[in-house]
Amino acid sequence: MDQGIIASLLQHPLASALVILDRNGRPLAANPAAREHGLPATVAAYGALLEDLRLLAADGGLVPCQLPGGPHGRFDGWMRAVHDAGGNLLAFTLSVPEPVVADTRAAPADLQAQAQMEALLREQQVHLREAQRIASMGSWSWDPASRQFWWSPEFRALLGAGHAPLGGRRHWLRQLETRSRGLLRQAWRRMLRDGKPSTLALELPRGAEGMRHLRLWLQPLLGPDGHIQRVLGQVQDITEQHQTDALIRWRTELLNRVSALGRIGGCEIDVLTRHTQWTEECYRIHGLRKEPITLDQVLALYTQDSRDAFEAALARIAAGGLPEQLDLCFYRQSGLRVWVQVLIELDHRDGLPTRYVVLFRDITREREASERIELLAHYDLLTGLPNRMLLREQTADAIEEARDRGAALAMLFIDLDGFKTINDTFGHATGDALLKAAAARLHQVLRNADLFGRFNGDEFIVVLRDLADPEDAGHVARKLIASLAEPLQRGETTLKVGASVGIAMLDDEHGDFDTLLRAADAAMYAAKEAGRNTWQYYSQDALLRIQRRLEIEHALLGAIEREEFSLAYQPLLHAAHDQPPAIEALLRWHRPGIGYCSPAEFIPIAEKCGEIVRIGDWVLAEACRQAAAWDRAGLQFDRIAVNVSAVQLRDRGFAERVIDTCHAHGWPPQRLELELTESALIRDTDVLRHCFDVLERHGVPLAVDDFGTGFSNLHYLNRFPVGRLKIDRSFVQGMLHDTGTAEVTQAIVHLGHALGMKVVAEGVETEQEEAMLRRQGCDEIQGYLYSRPLTPRDLAHWLRQGGAQGQLSLAGAAMDAVRIPVSP
Repeated sequence: MDQGIIASLLQHPLASALVILDRNGRPLAANPAAREHGLPATVAAYGALLEDLRLLAADGGLVPCQLPGGPHGRFDGWMRAVHDAGGNLLAFTLSVPEPVVADTRAAPADLQAQAQMEALLREQQVHLREAQRIASMGSWSWDPASRQFWWSPEFRALLGAGHAPLGGRRHWLRQLETRSRGLLRQAWRRMLRDGKPSTLALELPRGAEGMRHLRLWLQPLLGPDGHIQRVLGQVQDITEQHQTDALIRWRTELLNRVSALGRIGGCEIDVLTRHTQWTEECYRIHGLRKEPITLDQVLALYTQDSRDAFEAALARIAAGGLPEQLDLCFYRQSGLRVWVQVLIELDHRDGLPTRYVVLFRDITREREASERIELLAHYDLLTGLPNRMLLREQTADAIEEARDRGAALAMLFIDLDGFKTINDTFGHATGDALLKAAAARLHQVLRNADLFGRFNGDEFIVVLRDLADPEDAGHVARKLIASLAEPLQRGETTLKVGASVGIAMLDDEHGDFDTLLRAADAAMYAAKEAGRNTWQYYSQDALLRIQRRLEIEHALLGAIEREEFSLAYQPLLHAAHDQPPAIEALLRWHRPGIGYCSPAEFIPIAEKCGEIVRIGDWVLAEACRQAAAWDRAGLQFDRIAVNVSAVQLRDRGFAERVIDTCHAHGWPPQRLELELTESALIRDTDVLRHCFDVLERHGVPLAVDDFGTGFSNLHYLNRFPVGRLKIDRSFVQGMLHDTGTAEVTQAIVHLGHALGMKVVAEGVETEQEEAMLRRQGCDEIQGYLYSRPLTPRDLAHWLRQGGAQGQLSLAGAAMDAVRIPVSP
């Protein structure tokens, strides 16, 4: 050992006694305290007994050491190994903390204590060897200079050599199994070459006892020149551990097989960190590769309902709840749906963190079988629709919900017209195909909330929930019938069926499935008597209304060709009186032999049946034609305004037709204002945006009619090119008597001006209303105060008379008309 290192160790001002030993346990140097008490000689005398302690200390530990001697008959010290920066063993140190000066008068006692310490040291050796025996460990060392081995008795016992000479390394090397012999040779050569420690597992055949498994440690001790000066080693019999590991592996494999057979996987979840441990079967059930995965990553596969249920169960159990069992659903990354039954419980064990133990059992097959049974019991196998039994249950729930919410509910009984003839003529296979196709078409018309099932044969039942109006049931019936209008193809055969639909509304007399069914069935027969391919209401009052609507709908068809429509015109005056007025065109319908029909009644019907598009095009053309005629006659007015339905705006090509109509009649698009309701602007669709883009590009002005009565929203006012707001007449009529209403009209004026728009007040009938609106800053005023709606001739006369001067004389002769209302 380098003298500088020794000097460095001894120069520390320690009160402890310190002895430095070489790698073989011989004293090299000692500090004054150690020399004063003769500690080096004691170490040299008991060097053989310290052999095992040095082996333990060489591994880097701090080993307690007791030696005879000292003022009280023994030294209580510590042995430690000294390594260089490279980890090579340099020496050992033996330190005894603060020895007390000896009392010479106690010499005989000292000799007795020394004898006791020698006995204690030997006892410690016995204990150490007993510990090694219990651990099935033995020690050995090898001196390269003498090429001699030292074997501890425990090592000899492991080899079964007893006290017989081992004859060096080769003797017991030959006892090893062939492969182990090769491994040891390679490790020995590598240690001699590199000077690095190593550990390896060996097998030692022991005849009838079977194979003994050993673990061998090689620890080379290098000198200052880097050469090996000694090799220390240990051997441990790990046969029992090996057998235990093999048993554990076998049991684990068996458990995995049982888990795979029962499709049961398990995992542990740390309550605090949510860290998880998964079994192989758990990975397989979830279709995941065996790699670290977090709980959140796995839960991402589950449906939202299942994920919420699992998290809620964890929370309840963590709060002290009992174990829970859940049925959960998830989708593998391949898209396969899997159902699992999950058992969750909390596990508390001393020394381990609290964790959830979760078992997953794949119940997909059981679930699918249950769903199949459910399908057979509650669904029609031909169409896949609910059968009569399930429909009865669903309808009962729907009726109860409708009564609780005060909502309208209708049952529709549908019977296919002409099905029996087709079934009898072409056979049941064709009839079945026709039923499936008809059911699919009918189903496409319905909403997700509606109930639809096959009742019997060619009969179907529809239950409509959350109806806004009882008449909506008739509209659905019409759509159902229309869905069957296109013929069905069966090979080369063209088949066509119709449908008769009976409608019964939920009321006091028809409050359950059976009474509704009887009423709807009776109404269905009434529809068949009415000519088939139509629908009928069971309620007589409703039937009258439906008949009225049907009458109007049929009368609207061809009304344009019969020239039953006309336009009336009402002026809008500028508040400043320094600009020519504007004119609003108003539609009216006169039915020969019947009389006038209110637009409030026929416009919604025209919108629902689609006729409003043709009527609206006629209104635009007639208004542009009349405006151009007035303009050519030299009459002064600002613009002409036409009301437009939301249905027209959603019609593709509407904006282009508006521009074409203006050009066809020689009327500038910039002088044609389209009045829209707020509800028409709520839907921001591609078709609507394209429509406004075309209108804005050609300078067509837009106005919002009846502002404040619909879905007032600043968003759509900024989104679309609106130039005017028209205050609804209900606000104007109430502002003189209600301060709040007056504040509303003032707010609308301020809002319109803030957005850069003009504000128009309609329905003005008194000078007091006019005066207040002028004070509030209203830009234009419209109403009976100036003129009622007029015929084209009367309006021309009104313009020639200067507007206000002729208003009283024309009032009695004016036509009474209303504007086109637009349904939401």
